[in-house]
Amino acid sequence: MNALEILLSASLWAAAIRIASPLIFATLGELISERAGVLNLGIEGIMTVGAFAGWYTVYQGGDLWLGVVVAALAGSAFGLLHGVLVVPLGLSQHVTGIGITLFAASLTYYTYRLAFPEVTSPPKIEAFQPWAIPVLSDMPFFGEALFRQTPLTYLAFIAVGFVGWFLYRTPAGLAVRTAGENPAAVEAQGIDVMGIGGAFLTLSAFNSFYFEMVNGRGWIAIALVVFGSWRPGKALLGALLFAAFDAYQLRLQQLASAFVPYQIFLMLPYALSILALVVMSRRASYPRALMIPYRKGER
Repeated sequence: MNALEILLSASLWAAAIRIASPLIFATLGELISERAGVLNLGIEGIMTVGAFAGWYTVYQGGDLWLGVVVAALAGSAFGLLHGVLVVPLGLSQHVTGIGITLFAASLTYYTYRLAFPEVTSPPKIEAFQPWAIPVLSDMPFFGEALFRQTPLTYLAFIAVGFVGWFLYRTPAGLAVRTAGENPAAVEAQGIDVMGIGGAFLTLSAFNSFYFEMVNGRGWIAIALVVFGSWRPGKALLGALLFAAFDAYQLRLQQLASAFVPYQIFLMLPYALSILALVVMSRRASYPRALMIPYRKGER
């Protein structure tokens, strides 16, 4: 199979969609946060603590969906901590976000070592299995690529539509967008800016855990928000684009590893994503109140 045949194969795009799923969850959480005017650089640590919380819940006998809920709640707790520090207290969003990442990652490592002091590799759990959607999963190409995924992948795509509907079709979504453009106007409507900024800071779920599993995906999610011009649909396309690069490089390694160092392939999705980000960000219209501290009562 040559490089073009790999690019046109259903298995490549099925893998790309799987790889994109955690990016979609993280990007949506970051997008809502930034729409409300808060840059969350803590997303890498939040993803890590959410991954461990969900995995450990299932390992202790909890249901897989309970693990998803616990992961979301754990991530939300750190998102709320970030919101409290940067909105009412007015601390630097950059410094606080990096601090949240370090704190969440370190706390996860400490908790893991307390729970498994002698274990060198994480125990296995029964993860979500792919759900083949009847009839649709039998379609040529699209059936394998789109309709034989795990429930969390389907949930990720549903979440994109829900976030788009929420932001552009509901009063609460209008309040979130107004908070990112003119927080004083939101205050005048009687809506607490901190509540909007902290309520939807992150949405991420994992059903297994090992150290370094996040592997920079939080930082990629921040870039995808810019790539998508703070719009859920475009951010979804960005996540799929990055995931396709990642899935493609894994297959190219097998094809040309004897001629090209594998580090070149590992670099490929990040380099192409940076190039796409540079091109797209030149036209991006960011929320005007993003990263600008706001104190209640100020004009």
